[in-house]
Amino acid sequence: MTVTALSDPVLGELRQILGDEHVLTGKADRLNRARVPAPFPVHRWAERLPDLVVMPGSTEEVAEVLKLANRLRVPVVPRDGGTGLTDGAVPLRGGILVDVKRLNHIKDLDLDNRTCTVGTGINALKLNERLAVHDLIYPDDPASYPCSLVGGRIGTSGWSLIGSRYGHTRDLVLSFDHVLPSGQVIHVGDGIGRKITKSSSGYQLKHLFMGHQGTLGIATEATLKLFPKPEAEFSPFWAFSDYADAYRCVGLLARAGVATFAGAVLFDEWKVAYLRRDDEAYIPQPSSVKALVCAALYGYADEVEAGGRRLMRIARDAGARYLGDEISQGDWAARHDRYATPLHGRTKSGQVAPMSWHCEDASINYTNLPSVRLAWHEIADRLRRESDVFDDWGMFAYTNGATGADYLTEIDIGIWEQRLDDRTWAAWVRAKRDLAAVALAHGGSISACHGSCREGEVDLVPQELGGGFEVMLQIKRALDPHNIMNPGKYLLDQAYGAPS
Repeated sequence: MTVTALSDPVLGELRQILGDEHVLTGKADRLNRARVPAPFPVHRWAERLPDLVVMPGSTEEVAEVLKLANRLRVPVVPRDGGTGLTDGAVPLRGGILVDVKRLNHIKDLDLDNRTCTVGTGINALKLNERLAVHDLIYPDDPASYPCSLVGGRIGTSGWSLIGSRYGHTRDLVLSFDHVLPSGQVIHVGDGIGRKITKSSSGYQLKHLFMGHQGTLGIATEATLKLFPKPEAEFSPFWAFSDYADAYRCVGLLARAGVATFAGAVLFDEWKVAYLRRDDEAYIPQPSSVKALVCAALYGYADEVEAGGRRLMRIARDAGARYLGDEISQGDWAARHDRYATPLHGRTKSGQVAPMSWHCEDASINYTNLPSVRLAWHEIADRLRRESDVFDDWGMFAYTNGATGADYLTEIDIGIWEQRLDDRTWAAWVRAKRDLAAVALAHGGSISACHGSCREGEVDLVPQELGGGFEVMLQIKRALDPHNIMNPGKYLLDQAYGAPS
């Protein structure tokens, strides 16, 4: 699709559906919705622009837009907060970008059943401000919490920093309205009720329409699970002189069985070195500190106090040095602040350079964390030897669940985007593929939270899913026969006979 004039028939129909003010064709409108926080091939930006942007205000308007696009075979890409790190909201083939931010109303607040129904364009931070007067929270807490939207969390099957206590997006979203590529509106959840947490009737379709990165339609209205606002939280930070001791400690914390345990995270020596060198928010620690561990507990004051005493005893016995209340509380309170801040890194010669941040993620079992860590840093070191465009900002591992069986494992890479060209971009794509291969070789998943539909890691998705990938192709072909929804993502073009 190419918009050539305001008289274009597509524009005319869209304006009839949405009104003139909600159909945007300006260059700034399109540019501002064509990238995400992840490093981006800025030298090829023009290849990733939508032809126009629409801002529907209801499920019915979304449905009409998709009916039109399906009839005319126009590509459609949904965009929520645009905070994703795998380019799910970036168009690869132009077309219509559907910005859902006008779907931002609270439709129903049920204090007795502890649920709320919202438009998927609502911001989690704003939602919790409204819920606070009722002493309730919606505890879906990503690093991008201040700017992510509910619909994006559904589209990526998001991961939460306090998911070991409350669950992740898939656990917290009870049901939602979903517009299929044809424009048909369906409701998915457990059974027909919007507020049901468990049903054994039929297929569990809710999970099919989560994490698809906009390739199967658009979520427009969701019913969410609410919890009592915690009376207390405790977020101790500990320092270690040795990674092995820190690794052993975080495993002990996760397996302690503390009911208020919301998560634990391990920062390795590369991460500590980066923080010490280039993170202005870091509170300096002695050079003897080689690893850091943080835990978080949420709940009623008496149970958080008891759980905190237990975790403090475990950490002390594991050789930890507690960093004190001020540092611990301050660092945890700032957990969202670094997501979109300007950053800088260092070249091989030590030159300070403006760099953007990317964290390549995987899900890795606890027992395999040390070997994956070393293999990933070898890949990052190869990148640094190849070009000054890249810098290794270290790794962290964060519990995926209360028992600590597997961990969201991320390596942070600084990328000097202004210096990217086809050669260095190809080196980055190759590194992403190699990082994914290490995860699979250790029995892990390519992605725990961001998704794996971008250049590099996506090449190994068929290997990870095996026969399940063919089922994905069958589902895509059945639900989106004209391949209008976010075409080019997840290798799903293969469903239509296209080469990978």
